[in-house]
Amino acid sequence: MNMPKIPLGAWVDSLVDWITIAFAGLFSIITSAIEGLLNILINVMSFGPPIVLIIILTLLVTYTSRWPLGIFTLISLLLIDNLGYWDSSIQTLAIVILSGFLTILIGIPIGIWCAQSNTVRKIITPILDFMQTMPAFVYLIPSILFFGIGVVPGIIASFIFAIAPTIRMTNLGIQEVPKDLIEASDAFGSTSSQKLFKVQLPLATPTILAGVNQSIMLALSMVVTASLVGAPGLGADVYRAVSQINVGEGFEAGLSIVFIAIILDRITQNLRKPAYEHILSRKIVFSILAALVVVTALFGAFTKENAVKGDPNSIGGQTDYTIIGIEPGAGIMNQSRDAIEKYGLDNWQLVEGSSAAMVAELKKAYNKKEPIIVTGWSPHWMFSTYDLKYLDDPKNTYGGSEDINTIVRKGFKEDAPGAYTILDQFSWKTSDLEEVMVDVTGGMDPSKAAEKWINANQDKVAEWTKGAQAGNGESIKLVYVAWDTEIASTNVIGKILEQNGYRVTLSQVEVGPMFAGVANGSADAMVSAWLPSTHLEYYNTYKNDFDDLGPNLKGTKTGLVVPKYVDINSIEDLK
Repeated sequence: MNMPKIPLGAWVDSLVDWITIAFAGLFSIITSAIEGLLNILINVMSFGPPIVLIIILTLLVTYTSRWPLGIFTLISLLLIDNLGYWDSSIQTLAIVILSGFLTILIGIPIGIWCAQSNTVRKIITPILDFMQTMPAFVYLIPSILFFGIGVVPGIIASFIFAIAPTIRMTNLGIQEVPKDLIEASDAFGSTSSQKLFKVQLPLATPTILAGVNQSIMLALSMVVTASLVGAPGLGADVYRAVSQINVGEGFEAGLSIVFIAIILDRITQNLRKPAYEHILSRKIVFSILAALVVVTALFGAFTKENAVKGDPNSIGGQTDYTIIGIEPGAGIMNQSRDAIEKYGLDNWQLVEGSSAAMVAELKKAYNKKEPIIVTGWSPHWMFSTYDLKYLDDPKNTYGGSEDINTIVRKGFKEDAPGAYTILDQFSWKTSDLEEVMVDVTGGMDPSKAAEKWINANQDKVAEWTKGAQAGNGESIKLVYVAWDTEIASTNVIGKILEQNGYRVTLSQVEVGPMFAGVANGSADAMVSAWLPSTHLEYYNTYKNDFDDLGPNLKGTKTGLVVPKYVDINSIEDLK
């Protein structure tokens, strides 16, 4: 069919842009409120040495779920502390607890409303179906634009993803209250509120708590996804381990998440009927626990020193001493950490996230003409879209000009000699790559943008394919990272290989898996190795297990980038 494409994506983009501008003040208030609550939770749970919270959680699990689980809690939390993940676990617990609190605060009233009104239920049910089936990653995109990079969009996305069970189970619990009890309460002249709070909710409590339990587990499952937009905690540790192919670290962080999931699951399952309620009333236990939380929060608020990092009018004060980074496994992140150390930027924090999150934050700040510092590299379409500049690097922490190399697996030349020749002869200029990137950024499908460039540059393509043996349907797997440069270059070379008789598969992965895949033969090639600095660590790790065909593009650059309206010129100015 030649029916034109419905511009649904453009409509959504326009709507999100309008919401971002129209409700900027509301989003700022929500961000401040969530950050404030999160800081209170972290301060309460971080009060004193780790053993204090370990003992409290052990006693709570023992009280609700019997002593064997109490012993398990003690051992598992001590292990988390021993492995060095205690601070990350505190951050994860705070994020999950706050997400759970929001689901209870909003989900239960909506569930009650659904139970009392058929019209509301018919409207809410398809919305919940949509929320539960939509991939969780999608929630992160508008969350970044609305709330910026960091923990807040992660919490909001977790809350949206996790709220459905609480609403559904609250509605179900109230609906399942026996009709004869409702009739009896009506016969005795009960008001609607009396019937709700004294009959329906008490009887529906087990079902409601089951929904809350599921919401908390769903929120915990989002911690890794939330790390893509800069949310700290165990999710960020897992994400970092995946991107760096660090099996041991990934196992340790993942095991810590499992321990926390078990502890939270058992506590929330048994809150209504604790195992040892016959010994000590739950009202007394929960009152003591609430008093401890309140006293600790108040004590922390009165004794906390409000450290001033520096002049609030300086570049550090205006940016909250943050540098917006990308994926934790990217080489530019290691370079940026070295820069922070070598330049003595002790107050500064490098925020991990993703390339998309970095660009979204840059767009948001640029439109408001606010100062921002990001990790950047060229070629990149953001330099043609925004007026940006690199900060001078007198200590040369980011190295000089870099090349992007083509790397293939061992034995590839013998298995696909024609494809090997094309990849070996593949070489172009920054201006060529930027043509494809601009089309992709403008909304064109990457494969279509690649075809457009190939059709317009047949002379260059002929140089790459000169003397190459045609393929016979052999399968070739190309891997790349989700950087705009690599999306463009991989799609172009992939199309050229297809035109020469090969069946090409493009697989998007993280940096570590990209190198590991070519080295172990599960992938055939990549055109995305930034050398000699950005990907040096991965290159040195696997260099004996692949063939380096040399640069396909020369003259790239990495460093810290700011808009030109920001009145600094060097990394040293960040002091």
